[in-house]
Order: sequence, then C-alpha cells, then structure tokens
Amino acid sequence: MGYSPESETLEICRDLIRLDTTNYGDDSGPGERKAAEYVAASLSEVGIESEMVESEPGRTSLVARWGNQDSPKPGLLIHGHLDVVPAQADDWQVDPFAAEIVDGYLFGRGAVDMKDFDAMLLSTVRARQRAGVIPDRPITLVFTADEEAGGRKGAHWIAEHRPDLLEGCTEAIGEVGGFSTEIRGQRLYLIESGEKGIAWMRLRARGTAGHGSMANHDNAITHLAQALITLGEHEWPSEPGPSMHLLLDKVRELTGSDGTPDELIEHFGSAVRMVGAGIRNTTNPTMLEAGYKHNVVPGEAVAYVDGRYLPGNGDTFHDAVRGIVGDGIAVEPFITDTALEFPFEGDLVDAMTVALHTQDPEAHIAPFLMSGGTDAKGWSKLGITSYGFTPLRLPADLDFTALFHGIDERVPVDALDFGSKVFDEFLNLV
Repeated sequence: MGYSPESETLEICRDLIRLDTTNYGDDSGPGERKAAEYVAASLSEVGIESEMVESEPGRTSLVARWGNQDSPKPGLLIHGHLDVVPAQADDWQVDPFAAEIVDGYLFGRGAVDMKDFDAMLLSTVRARQRAGVIPDRPITLVFTADEEAGGRKGAHWIAEHRPDLLEGCTEAIGEVGGFSTEIRGQRLYLIESGEKGIAWMRLRARGTAGHGSMANHDNAITHLAQALITLGEHEWPSEPGPSMHLLLDKVRELTGSDGTPDELIEHFGSAVRMVGAGIRNTTNPTMLEAGYKHNVVPGEAVAYVDGRYLPGNGDTFHDAVRGIVGDGIAVEPFITDTALEFPFEGDLVDAMTVALHTQDPEAHIAPFLMSGGTDAKGWSKLGITSYGFTPLRLPADLDFTALFHGIDERVPVDALDFGSKVFDEFLNLV
C-alpha cells in the first residue's frame, strides 16, 4: 500500500476530544470554531484547501473538495460532525475532555459520537494525499456544527443557504454504522441504511390553580403525570421495514431460529436498546416543567417527549400520541424532522461490504434502521442518498450502544486502527 491510513488516527482523535465543542442545544456552548480550525489546518498541511462557513458566530462548519474533481462519476459526500453532547465530569472515571487511554480504550466525550470517524477520515485523507493516492471520484469532505441539536445551524443550514458547496453530490457516508456486534459468536457488522423521523413534542396540561393544602381534583401536574405514565408504558406495535426485514433475515441465518421480530432482536443482547428501536415507534418523556412554590398548585404543567417514528408514519404519529394521552392534554410539535430509508444495494453498498471483508474475511453484514437522527436528514433536502459507515471491530463484551451520549464514552484503540484501514479500502473501491 505504501502508506498507513491509521498512522495518525489516535492522535488526531485525542486532539479533537481535547477541543471542547459541547453543544447544549442553545448558544451557551463554546461552538465548533476551534475544531473547524484544527481540521482546516490538518487539511491545509497536505495541500487541501477548505472553506469555513458559519450560520452564527462560532457555529462553524467546514467544507473541502478532494478526489478527482474532473471525474465523470457522481460526487460522494463524506461527513462528520464536530460538536458533542455535554458531559458531567464527576460522573466519569476520567476527565471527559482529557482524551486519556486506559486499558486499551480511548476515553472522552466524542470518542464514539463522533470524533472517532472525524479522526479516521482525516488520517486516511492525509496519508493518501501525501502518497498521491487520490480517489478517482469527486469527493466533498464536510465537518459540521450543531448535529447534536438537530443540525439547524449545521447541515440543514448548509443545505438551505449554501447548497452550492455540495453541488454534484448524490451519495453520502457518515456516522453510526459499520460497527460490529456478535450473534452466537459470529461478528455482524451493521450498516445504517435509514433512520427514524424526529418528533420532539411538548405536552401541556391545564388545571385549577390553588393552595397546596386544599383538596384539588383538577391538578395539572396529576393530569400530566397520568398522561406520561400512559404514554411511557404504551406498547407501540412492531412494524419492521425493508432494512430491518433484511437484518432479521440475517439473524435467522446466524441463529437457525425463527420467531417474532421482538424475539429475534433479543439476540443482540445489550445492543437491543438501539437495534430494537428500529422496528417500532418510540416515545420517551425527557423533561418536566411545573410549579413555582411548594404550597401552590400550578395551573399548568409541561413535559417534553422525544418521539421517533418509523418511515411512513410521519403523517399519523402526532395524532396517535394524542389518542394515547387522551383528552385534556395538548400535544404540540416542538421539533420535527423526516424519516429516511434507502435501498441496501448498489455500488456504494458493495464497496462498504467488500472493504469490511478485506479486514475481517469472516464478517457478516446487514443493514439496520437507526433509532436516532444524523446530518443525513439535512443532506436529504438535496436529494442525497446517505448511509452510516464508521467501521469498528469491537469486543463482544463491550456495551457499545450505551456509550452514545453515555458516561465513560470510549472506543478501543485497535478499533480506530481497524476502521481507518477499512475506510481506506472503501476509498479504493468507490
């Protein structure tokens, strides 16, 4: 090969983790500017020029052109986000922004979501650029702001205000896919071929305000609590779509067993929390607001619910929630975004599959529908087909899906090396 795509991945990932890009969902965080400047300098050092764009001061995304821009092939977008969710240092074994290596793992906020892929991408691109091994396809590299708050100041802003930056791109590769899990001792790599829609809602209950010492049968908090219990305990029906049907078929192949979708999903063990969410709608209450004094019954109580719906359910989801919580509870859309699902076929899927097999010949591969959302929702406005492909070969006993936004977020150092090599091979094939 003549170059080492993995040679800088670990140190780049450590550098990025140490640049605090916490996104609190408002304007109180540090923004992504310092990380974007780091990426710009890393690319410039090997002769790749980039453009930084800001939706607001400090909310910085970066775009660079690479590959053979004169090729007749359609453009490929490769993207990662620079922001991370908050981390409470007291909850962690180590400082979440120190990028410490402990027992073969790199700890830090963003180690999984998703400065690992940012680092793999930068290390591979830099190694190829130095060696003169440039893909024969137009490639656009994008590092975005604000993905962790829905991408309104990042990917969506670019799609709406600077679509020229992505001109010619028809396909995209990004986060949350290509990682391994184990089914009866056999490694199965999951490639994201779709993601659920976002339906964040505000639920509002009204009642009669009054003194906390008196009987009150019209208590807004009680009304809201009853509605939240009903919604939180609601069993949404299993409705697997095309991606999840393919995944379930793979589980049948690996286990030799059959059963309901829920029974088959149980083979994923701890990963069921993410994978299992791909076969049904979900609703999780996440925040509450009510009252202002111990002895005053408030006239209103508010809750926020994270709703995620399957492709094809966008037009009916809010009405379904209203039917579950019942009369007297206002269900107000707060943030919504589309569900996506793309066919698991074609040259790009073939390239991902072959690239994984080059580094793990016994790999099994299947698509899945991701429970959360990514910047792919923004790119979909421009008609770009997106897949999640951050290749990682993981230990069987690692509860990987718990690390997304979790305490002690960490990634195996050898998984970073593996992912860089797989990604490099992918670039040979696209």
